[in-house]
Amino acid sequence: MNDQIDLNPESAATTDEQDNLPQAAIQKIYVKDVSFEAPSLPEMFTVEYKPQIKMEMNSKSRQVADDNYEVILTISVKSEIDEKTVFLAEVQQAGILLVKNVNDEQLQHTLSVMGPETLYPYVRETISSLIGKTGFPPVQLAPINFQALYIQKLQQAQAQAAEAGSDASETTIQ
Repeated sequence: MNDQIDLNPESAATTDEQDNLPQAAIQKIYVKDVSFEAPSLPEMFTVEYKPQIKMEMNSKSRQVADDNYEVILTISVKSEIDEKTVFLAEVQQAGILLVKNVNDEQLQHTLSVMGPETLYPYVRETISSLIGKTGFPPVQLAPINFQALYIQKLQQAQAQAAEAGSDASETTIQ
C-alpha cells in the first residue's frame, strides 16, 4: 500500500479554501413528466398544416437535501388550426443541482438561470422528438436568454415593491 501524506500546511489551507469556494454543478438530469394530446387527429391530417403555435414556460425549484436542489423547467406547446387544437405537448424536464457556499441572491440566480439554461436543450429535444412522432413537422423552439428573463423578473419585483411603498406612504399621508 502506498499512501501519501502531505505534510505541507500551505497545501492544506488551499484545500480548505477550495472547499469554501462557491460551487454549482449538475448532479442528474431527467424527464419528470410528459403529456401529449392530439384531440383532432386524424382529421387534422386532411387540412393544410399552417398552425398557430403557442408556447408557455415555467420554472420552479425546491431544496431536496443539503446543498441539493431540484429545478423543474416546464414547457407547454400548443398547436391550433382554426381554433381547433391539433396537439398539446407538455414536458417537465428536471435536474438536481449541487449548490454550495453561496448567499441567497446567488442561490436564486443559480436556480433561476443556470438550472433552466442547462435543462432547456433537453426539453427542446424531447418536445421536438415527441411532436415529430405524430406525423407533423417537429417544432423547433427558439433559444431563450434566461439571464435576461431573470433580470426582467427582478426589475418587475422592484417596480412592484416601489409602487407598494408609494401606495403605503400615500395612505399614511391622508
